[in-house]
Amino acid sequence: MMQTSNQFIYIFKPKRENFVQTMTQEEMMAFGAHSEYTKGLYTEGKIIFMGGCSNGAYGIVVFKAETNDEAQLIFNNDPAVKAGIVHAELHPFQVTGIKEV
Repeated sequence: MMQTSNQFIYIFKPKRENFVQTMTQEEMMAFGAHSEYTKGLYTEGKIIFMGGCSNGAYGIVVFKAETNDEAQLIFNNDPAVKAGIVHAELHPFQVTGIKEV
């Protein structure tokens, strides 16, 4: 795959409705590990921004990677993705503006 961007987005959606309210212990552990994983990437300067819908419908992570392979590795190593508790997609992305909130 030819590199077209050094920015990427991964989006994830829980596999069932009311996920936040009905998480199993395993899902809570995976989601907690996801939070720690993304905080670490943010501290390293890899993540540009991240967040989720307040109702738990979707989450996004926008990040930098040197190559498509590195982006795929970052995505694949996210504990929520690895645990299979979400539907997840990775795409090249280009941030065109960020406004402080």
